[in-house]
Amino acid sequence: MGRSKNGEAISARRRTAAAVKKLQAFTDDAESRNDLEEWRRGKAVLGYIAERAVIGLATELGVTRGSVNRWLQWYEADGVDGLATELPTGRPPRLDASQLEQLTEVIEGGPIAAGYTSGVWTGPMVGDFIKQRFAVSYHNHHVPRLLHQLGFSVQRPRKRLARADLKAQAIWLRTTFPLIKKKLPHAEAS
Repeated sequence: MGRSKNGEAISARRRTAAAVKKLQAFTDDAESRNDLEEWRRGKAVLGYIAERAVIGLATELGVTRGSVNRWLQWYEADGVDGLATELPTGRPPRLDASQLEQLTEVIEGGPIAAGYTSGVWTGPMVGDFIKQRFAVSYHNHHVPRLLHQLGFSVQRPRKRLARADLKAQAIWLRTTFPLIKKKLPHAEAS
């Protein structure tokens, strides 16, 4: 992007009263939402339109001259929309909303209902199910993130011996353990 024909960063079509009013509304809205980045951009462009120097605007707003010049270019190219903060879209999800809903229902139903022999879901099992059902492959490290996004958390079963005698354990905890436990030495009175 270059400068306009008259050497100014912003052309006459972006300096009209309607454009300035729209820019002022954008800046006021950013201030009301406490969006410092958008507010700075709007203030910089408004200051430039009011014929203030770029270096003075940069100092006042605590940014570099390059940032102010970049914001002026964005405003010249796209108007107020060029100053708005855009979240990076990232890669589109491989499963759509209905597929994610189906996956949630299957996971809530349990792995046995889905045709697995284990009674507990594992990450690789969920990845395998997704591949079979939706023909989409996920890396095993990503499956837990996907499950977390769906509202599931990691559940780890307690380790307990299958043939443990619970009554004998309770008696041991109440009678034997207190007898062998170290006792704190009593402070001697002087």
